[in-house]
Amino acid sequence: MRDVQGFRRNAQAVASHVCRVQEHRWVNARYKYLRLESDTGLASVTFPGQFYQLKCPVTEASQPFLLRPMSVYGTGPGAGGIQFLYNVTGTGTRALAELRVGDTMQIVGPLGNTFTIQPAFRRILLVARGVGLATLAPVVRAAASAGTNIVAVMSARMPADLMRDEFLGDAPADVHCVYDSNGSSAVDRVEILVRRLLTEQPADAVYTCGSQRLLMLLQRVLGDFPDVLGEVAMEQHMACGMGVCLSCVRLFDRDGSKQFLRVCRDGPVFPIRDVVGEVQYG
Repeated sequence: MRDVQGFRRNAQAVASHVCRVQEHRWVNARYKYLRLESDTGLASVTFPGQFYQLKCPVTEASQPFLLRPMSVYGTGPGAGGIQFLYNVTGTGTRALAELRVGDTMQIVGPLGNTFTIQPAFRRILLVARGVGLATLAPVVRAAASAGTNIVAVMSARMPADLMRDEFLGDAPADVHCVYDSNGSSAVDRVEILVRRLLTEQPADAVYTCGSQRLLMLLQRVLGDFPDVLGEVAMEQHMACGMGVCLSCVRLFDRDGSKQFLRVCRDGPVFPIRDVVGEVQYG
């Protein structure tokens, strides 16, 4: 496993790549898996937490203008392989869903920084919901390859949406599944679960993505576990993806100083404890 000392970015590797669609299929009724192949070595320069900007095709039904940011689900097979798992929900992703094997598309990246992953970690806890599972899947693979114990709390609307196999692959893990359909994903119930897990199975780090509610929950919980590293991959609407347009700023608290930071450029991975809740303007 690559040793990532703190947040790191590899801006020198950012480039535009023309890729071929190698595989594109539905995982369930809402999510699609996309595997691309580039002539350049994307796998060696792309790390957990980073994302790419994808140029979605223009179709008769959809004419997306801006590139769409998408977290990396995986790399390979092969040096040029890059994988994405996405929810078909808006204009861009509906157009993306029309791509066929053999088509080409343009992507820009890798962008953003990385999760902090240490070889010395003995156990990690992942708390993810929805498409956030795709963002955290590379962390699962990195931890498994290092022999780190994995505890996962997976949240979804219903069992059919969970994508447990897509998230964990062959990695051994202690998995706890919660759902909206039976009420087990309610914030108060998940908080009880997370506190119990951290007490009974102390973790070196907690990672999350995909839900503002889960983020705020973990921020509260980690207040009682000061020695546990906590990181979140923020999801935010973006335009340029490179820090120029300022459309993705969020408020953070760093050492008592409130700062607006760009999720694309300063993140997307941030310390959980630094995030300020949603701010209302006007």
